[in-house]
Amino acid sequence: MSERRDIVLVVDDAPGTLGLLNDTLEGAGYMVLVAQSAAAAVTVTERIVPDIVLMDAVMPGMDGFEACRRMKRDVRLLSVPVIFMTGLTESEDVLRGFDAGGVDYVIKPVAPGEVLARISAHLANARVTRSAHAALDVAGRFLLATDREGCVLWTTPQAAALLRAAGPGGEGDVVLRLPGWTPLAEHEMPRLPPVTLPDGHRIEFQHVGQIGPDELLLRVTTSDPGREEGLLRERLGLTAREAEVLLWLGRGKSNRDIADILVLSPRTVNKHLEGVFAKLGVENRASAAALAVRVLGGG
Repeated sequence: MSERRDIVLVVDDAPGTLGLLNDTLEGAGYMVLVAQSAAAAVTVTERIVPDIVLMDAVMPGMDGFEACRRMKRDVRLLSVPVIFMTGLTESEDVLRGFDAGGVDYVIKPVAPGEVLARISAHLANARVTRSAHAALDVAGRFLLATDREGCVLWTTPQAAALLRAAGPGGEGDVVLRLPGWTPLAEHEMPRLPPVTLPDGHRIEFQHVGQIGPDELLLRVTTSDPGREEGLLRERLGLTAREAEVLLWLGRGKSNRDIADILVLSPRTVNKHLEGVFAKLGVENRASAAALAVRVLGGG
C-alpha cells in the first residue's frame, strides 16, 4: 500500500498562481486541492480536512482572513496550519493574518522554493502536535484548551468528536465556545454544567490547570448517568435523587456544583447527603465519594 500523501489546499483567485503552485506541489509529492475563492475553500474544508492551507489574503468577496477565521471555528481544523500568500507587507496586514489564525505568510509573487520550505516546516510541527494529541486520546486523556472567553484553542481528536456531538445541532455541528461558559477573571477557574446528548449520555468538562497566560486545559469525559445512577440505587439502597447526588459527589463536585447541575438548592443537596451518609454508614463526603467510585468502578 502506498504511503499517504499530505494534502495541501491552495486558495487563490489567480489561475496563474494556482497553476504554478499546483505543479510545484505535485512535483514535490503532495496531493493538491485548489479553490478559486475563499467561499469555495470553506466549502471544501467542510468535506475534507487538509493537512495545510495556502491562502491568498486578498480576494474578491470574502477575503482570506475571513475564510481562515471561519475554518478555525471548526474543531477539526484548529491544528491545520494556514499560510497566507500576500502582496501586503504592512505590519498591520501581517498581524491580521496571525489574528485570523494563520501561522506564517509568504510574499507574492511567490517563490516556489520558499513555499516548499515553509510547508515542510509547518507540516512537521503539525504532525508532532497531532501525534501528541492522538497519544493523549489513546491514554484516555480527552483534552482541550480554551481561552478565558471559553473559545476552543485546540482539542485532541476524541475530545473534538465529543464537542461536535455536544453542538446545538448534534453530531457535526461546530462548537466555537463551550456551552454554559461565562468569561473568567484572572485566576478564576471555570465551572461548566454537563451537556446531555440526545441518546442520554452526558458530556462533562473538568478543569485540569492553566498552561499559558490565556490557555486553560480541560478534560472531557462522557458517561451514561442513567446506568450509573441505577447501579448506585441498586447496590447501595438509595433513592433516585440520593443516587444522583452521590454520583456527582463521586466526581468531585461541590455542593454548589451539584445544586446547579440538578437544579436544586444547596440546602436540599445537604439534606440528601445526610440521608446518603446515614444509609451508607459513613461520616463524611470523602468516604461516601470513595464508596461511589468503588461501586461504579466494579461495573
